[in-house]
Amino acid sequence: MNNFNRFQGKVAFVQGGSRGIGAAIVERLALEGASVAFTYVSSDSKAKTLADHLISKGGKVIAIKADSTKPEDVRNAIEQTIHQFEQLDILINNSGVLVWDNIENLTMDDWEKTVNTNVRSIFVASQEAAKRMNNNGRIINISSTNAQRIPFVGGALYGMSKAALTGLVKALSRDLGHRGITVNNILPGPVDTDLNPDNGDTSESMKAIVALGRYGQAEEIAHLVAFIASDEASYITGADLMIDGGFSA
Repeated sequence: MNNFNRFQGKVAFVQGGSRGIGAAIVERLALEGASVAFTYVSSDSKAKTLADHLISKGGKVIAIKADSTKPEDVRNAIEQTIHQFEQLDILINNSGVLVWDNIENLTMDDWEKTVNTNVRSIFVASQEAAKRMNNNGRIINISSTNAQRIPFVGGALYGMSKAALTGLVKALSRDLGHRGITVNNILPGPVDTDLNPDNGDTSESMKAIVALGRYGQAEEIAHLVAFIASDEASYITGADLMIDGGFSA
């Protein structure tokens, strides 16, 4: 493992952790000593590869197949996590979909898919975790810089779904503050993943807006998540924490 082990004795549940930002978060928490359960929907091979890789390094990791759009799947996955590791200290909500189109073209199916994944699954997981989480726990949502700024046509539905998490986080920070549980949003800008590669069709126009002139790396998002999940961040709650290379500057 590593020399820090600041999450030794902690249990984390990562909703949507088999690839991209989620996988980087799973790896970071596991390598710092946490026992980690993460969910995936269809990436069976990637989930198995990630879990096997971390277990080979001495990590305690389980992969759980669960559809974030189904509340019963989310609740069952959290239950399975607690059954396996006997507690819950950290919830990372990373499940999300991107539907991007002009509002005239959006359908109610687009609405249902986006809201069920980007909003309802976070609410359900947070509600279930709050019932089971130890005091002084952490709830962290992976939102988006598009919650605050959308410089391109087509972001009405996606931006709305991410902005909804701001209200949820502020309210939950009040609901859970008496237990020392902090609740925060992380707002990444463009990040190089298989779903949004830094050499994609729109990447150059994105980089032109980013103050640093480049895409972020999933590991950079995981750095911030690890800090917010740690004891060092115990006085940060109800916040939207931007990590976008100056995209919104």
